[in-house]
Amino acid sequence: MAQNEVLLDVQHIKKYFPVKRNLFGRSSQHVKAVDDVSFKLYRGETLGLVGESGCGKSTLGRTIIRLYDVTSGSIMYDGHDLAKMGEAQLKPFRKRMQTIFQDPYSSLNPGMTVYELISEPMNIHGNIDGKQRRAFITDLLEKVGLKAEHLDRYPHEFSGGQRQRVSIARSLAVKPEFIVCDEPISALDVSVQAQVVNMLEDLQQELGLTYLFIAHDLSMVRHISNRIGVMYLGQIVELAESNELYENPAHPYTKALLSSIPVADPRAREQNRVVLTGELPSPLAAISGCKFQTRCPYATARCREEEPKPIEIGTGHQVACHLYDE
Repeated sequence: MAQNEVLLDVQHIKKYFPVKRNLFGRSSQHVKAVDDVSFKLYRGETLGLVGESGCGKSTLGRTIIRLYDVTSGSIMYDGHDLAKMGEAQLKPFRKRMQTIFQDPYSSLNPGMTVYELISEPMNIHGNIDGKQRRAFITDLLEKVGLKAEHLDRYPHEFSGGQRQRVSIARSLAVKPEFIVCDEPISALDVSVQAQVVNMLEDLQQELGLTYLFIAHDLSMVRHISNRIGVMYLGQIVELAESNELYENPAHPYTKALLSSIPVADPRAREQNRVVLTGELPSPLAAISGCKFQTRCPYATARCREEEPKPIEIGTGHQVACHLYDE
C-alpha cells in the first residue's frame, strides 16, 4: 500500500436529502444522511466502512463517486475536486471510478447478455472495439472465475454468486483505479462470500485497485481492509488500522458493534456482549452535541451540549468522543 500517495481526500462532506417543503417550495427539513465526514484514502489500499443500517455508509460511497450531488464539502480525487464538477467535467473521472452494487440482479439489465452488459460502459467511454473487445471481455470473465461460454447468457441463467462476478467484471471493463464496493457480498450465500472477497483481493493485487469496502459483516471487513471507519448517524466516529480497531476499540459504539460479532463459545459471548440501551434518534431530529448520547452509558452534560471532534489517540487511530479529549 502506497501510504504516501493520497488518491482520495474527502473533507467535510455533507449530503442532506430534503423531506419537507414550506409554502414557498423551499426545503424546511432534511435527512442528514452524511454529516461532515473527512478521511483520506491511499492508492492501493482498502478502507472498510461499517455501521448499522441507515447510518449513511452507502450514501457516502455514492456521494464520493458523484452518483449523488454534494450538499457541501470537497472530494479531492487525484488533485481534482469532484464536488464542484458538472456532468461533462465528471465524465473522464467516471472511467476511473466504478461501483459494485449490493444486489447483482437488480443492477444488471435482465434483457442484455453478459457480453452486452460488460460492453455497455465500454460503449460510453469508447476504450476498446471489435475483436479486441470480445477477447478483452473473455479475459475479464476468466479473471472473475467465469468462462467464455457465459458471454451469451442472460442474468437469470446464473446463480447469485455468478451474477455478482458478472457485476465485478462489468466494473472492471473500463480499467478503473478506484472501486466502491457497496455491500458486494451481503446478498450472497455464506459459502460464496469468502470466494468473492478472495477474488477481490486477487484483483486488487493484479490490477493495483483501491477499494472503499462497505459491509455489515464485521469479520469479513477485518479480513479485506487495511483500515476501517465506523459510521454512526452520518458521521465517522472512529477510524484506525484494521487490527488496531478490533483489538483496541475506543468509541463506545465501536465496542458495542464489535461485541455483536458471533462467537462459537456461548459463555464468551455473554461475557463480552455490550448491550446498548436508549433510543435511536430520528434521522430528522436536530441533535445538539454528540449523536450517540441517547444510547451511550458514559454520556455527560458536555456530550449533550458539545459535538465531539475527531482526535488522534494513537498512530493513525482517530476517535470522536469526549472521553478522550478531557
